[in-house]
Amino acid sequence: MAFSASRKLSRHLWNKKVILGPLVSARHCSSSAQAAPKIPHSPKKGRLLTGATIGLVIAGGAYVSTVDEATFCGWLFSATKIVNPFFALLDPEVAHRLAVSAAARGWVPREKRPDPPNIGLEVWGRNFSNPIGLAAGFDKNAEAIDGLLGLGFGFVEVGSVTPVPQEGNPKPRIFRLPQEGAIINRCGFNSEGIVAVAKRLGAQHGKRKLDETSSSSSSSIDEVKHGGKAGPGILGVNLGKNKTSEDAAADYVQGVHTLSQYADYLVINVSSPNTPGLRMLQGRKQLKDLVKKVQAARDEMQWGEEGPPPLLVKIAPDLSKEDLEDIAAVALALRLDGLIISNTTVSRPDPVSKNPVAAEAGGLSGKPLFNLSTNILKDMYILTRGKIPLIGCGGISSGEEAYQKVRAGATLIQLYTAFAYGGPALIPQMKAELAECLERDGFKSILEAVGADCR
Repeated sequence: MAFSASRKLSRHLWNKKVILGPLVSARHCSSSAQAAPKIPHSPKKGRLLTGATIGLVIAGGAYVSTVDEATFCGWLFSATKIVNPFFALLDPEVAHRLAVSAAARGWVPREKRPDPPNIGLEVWGRNFSNPIGLAAGFDKNAEAIDGLLGLGFGFVEVGSVTPVPQEGNPKPRIFRLPQEGAIINRCGFNSEGIVAVAKRLGAQHGKRKLDETSSSSSSSIDEVKHGGKAGPGILGVNLGKNKTSEDAAADYVQGVHTLSQYADYLVINVSSPNTPGLRMLQGRKQLKDLVKKVQAARDEMQWGEEGPPPLLVKIAPDLSKEDLEDIAAVALALRLDGLIISNTTVSRPDPVSKNPVAAEAGGLSGKPLFNLSTNILKDMYILTRGKIPLIGCGGISSGEEAYQKVRAGATLIQLYTAFAYGGPALIPQMKAELAECLERDGFKSILEAVGADCR
């Protein structure tokens, strides 16, 4: 890379006549017919000085093309800390809309530095460069996948996507609790619908295939590619049901038929507290019937060598021990590919309960959810005997907390609220901290640490 950059730089300098100076500059020549002035023969010391100068320029170009790219990338991520507080001055939903638009237009930093090797892992036959993902709810309509994956997330989950477009609940419906590092939302599956999302995913899928074709000749056959159908990074698609739908299974089946071809994994969301009756689908019989129908819809489609996308279920943190046992039994019996633990909570644990905003209806996310969701995660890891990959979600805001989720049984983890408050700079920070935690405790990889507190 450095040698190539050096050659390009020296060629650029020669073409621009920087090295030879104004003696042969085009603006100093009257016409092509007029002979260019002869360059006087340089003495030996002059030739040595010129050669040394050119060498320094080429070496500088090589340095910039390697070391400085990482340094500059780090500076860009750090610079977002200056911009991020301005978003707090805006209405939460306006700020969210601006953030998605910025990522969609590429107005966010792009991670150029490799991830620490000890946090890479393989799950469901897919290579994740790191286990830190962005939870559903941020990019509901698949508008900014490339920009978000470019931030350095190991995977991004879009949605929830409903079959028919719906506005969601009336505004205002998002409320910040900055002192508690929390958010209450009652959005209610606001979605542009599966047709709009399918068009975006289809266009991106086509671009991805074109890029793969053009780069296949230059890439090594033995090279491990961290990515999926969306390009670098893994893409999950979270499926929801319409508020007025009387047949929930039909809604999820429609989502599978339309969107699964673009997904590296699919999620059945039965745990949002903002859609009436949705959480009733977490009951043993209801969940079993639903998963069977969705699995059948997925498996009846034609798939290539990679096979169908894994199917996961996202559950709530507000479940009893009996509820968890029922969900675990269904997951094991139907060989579910994974569970996401957890969605937002309708409870208001301290210190949120003392905040006047706590009276707002909706699901609570952020730091106050960490202990509750982690305890549910640990219980589910034990109930499923570590046989099913779990995604830990809820209250994670540091690499140390991500590590605690891993030790509690999570193979992968997801952010949302912490990302909303901390911005892009949080991502490389968390990855570095997570890698340090693994090394500190003697784990060579993420998979070695999964469920360490449950053994």
